[in-house]
Amino acid sequence: MTTRQTIERYYEYANAGDWSRWCDLFTEKAVVDEQIAGRLEGQDTLREAVAGFPKIYRSFRNEPRHVVVSGDQAGVVSHISAVAANGEAIEAEVMNYFRLEEGRIAYMANFHDTMPFRGPLGLDK
Repeated sequence: MTTRQTIERYYEYANAGDWSRWCDLFTEKAVVDEQIAGRLEGQDTLREAVAGFPKIYRSFRNEPRHVVVSGDQAGVVSHISAVAANGEAIEAEVMNYFRLEEGRIAYMANFHDTMPFRGPLGLDK
């Protein structure tokens, strides 16, 4: 896959809740730096992290607004609209940086305001 195709599938699979195929987009030794979860290392760690998403979110959408691709790198500005398990809405602007190796995500950094997630996900406790 091209970089653009991989990035398109990243959002397609996330929005479909197809977390297994979403994880397949990452290399075995991928590193993800995420605002709430911290640093996640390895595809198996990612699988464990997203396995809980159906319990955490009633719904989850991450819609790309602007995509820039340059070789094996991409930057995406997107918007998350989600509903937590407790029914509280989450709306957040997001910026993701991706670095790919052979069509798969080797590194990703996720930047967003954590405040919209704090109450709905019980992070204030």
